[in-house]
Amino acid sequence: MPAKDEGHTLKRFGINVRARRAALEFSQEALAEEADLDRTYIGGIERGERNVTLLSARRIAKALKTTVAELCEGIDR
Repeated sequence: MPAKDEGHTLKRFGINVRARRAALEFSQEALAEEADLDRTYIGGIERGERNVTLLSARRIAKALKTTVAELCEGIDR
């Protein structure tokens, strides 16, 4: 189980991914296909259950037409 601050980091990243995906009106399935990842993996990220690798974060950011930095906004608060 991640420490409290680690859990916050994962949750915040997931919230940012979900918000960007919703703004683009992508389903989890569409995002997963565009990023070449599994839909259940995207769901786990959005729920803060997955510790995403930098390479996966980059793929997600590219699919969402944004940057990894933007998806990480607020994770250090």
